[in-house]
Amino acid sequence: MSVVEEPAVRTHAEVASEAAARGAYVHTVSGAGLRDKLAVLDAIADAMEFPESFGRNLDALYDYLTDLSWLPAGEHVLIWVNSSTLGDNDPRAYLAIRSVLSDAQRALGPAGERADSRQLTVELVDS
Repeated sequence: MSVVEEPAVRTHAEVASEAAARGAYVHTVSGAGLRDKLAVLDAIADAMEFPESFGRNLDALYDYLTDLSWLPAGEHVLIWVNSSTLGDNDPRAYLAIRSVLSDAQRALGPAGERADSRQLTVELVDS
């Protein structure tokens, strides 16, 4: 997948199982209670184990997602469950974060400009 798309019809369990089966590291954001941009940024930072220096803004999100040097080499799958909670409460923030996730995924994809021994895949699921 090269672009973050609308939430998949697959469940979190299915996406996580498929990722684990191919040897990927799974990072999950539970979005059910995340109603604003900072809450989502913090949840992504926690799920991806960002260093303490994370700046809690969209530029920092992109920079950290396209680095991942603190994580082991391999594919890292970020699963954002119930992303629609943010979309319902702050559509602009939702679209902005999705855009950053898509750009980061593209940059760390197999043919991406920043791809090295780490790859990023982002999946949005409803449950």
